[in-house]
Amino acid sequence: MPRKLKNRELIRKTDEEFKDSPKTPLILILDNIRSLNNIGSVFRTSDAFLIQKIYLCGITATPPHKDIQKTALGATQTVDWAYVENTLEVVKDLQQQGVKVMSIEQAEDSISLKDFNPRQNQLYALVLGHEVKGVQQEVVDQSDGVLEIPQLGTKHSLNISVTTGICVWDFMSKTQGI
Repeated sequence: MPRKLKNRELIRKTDEEFKDSPKTPLILILDNIRSLNNIGSVFRTSDAFLIQKIYLCGITATPPHKDIQKTALGATQTVDWAYVENTLEVVKDLQQQGVKVMSIEQAEDSISLKDFNPRQNQLYALVLGHEVKGVQQEVVDQSDGVLEIPQLGTKHSLNISVTTGICVWDFMSKTQGI
């Protein structure tokens, strides 16, 4: 039976090693996320997968905040982030820099996540929306595409932190082969 590793046995980067590490070519844009725990979870996932940057937009709270810290477990110190009030502004700015922006949403003509094949050497940004309202329509309209996670149950709704984990893992497995 495999033995569970103790925390001291895990090979962890220092904050400086993290900041100096090559980053995954992926940016996350949080569009009006209301739950501080969800925001903290996105930071923690971003740390785990060396995400390049997080943009916090609209009503999305920013660190430092005790409820973000509770789930981020210090990831707000390692992951690069910025607050920009207008999500659409961030999307347009990133697109002008050559970033492909994909909204995660249930929409007409969306691409199933299983069929999404990110191009190597292309920087992407994923937009994740409000827990009830989703990604703003104007942001969906401006995006280069819309990705949808196939769902088979009755709710057709996933928590944003779960959605982030699924989408980041899918991206990593397709681009990094992990």
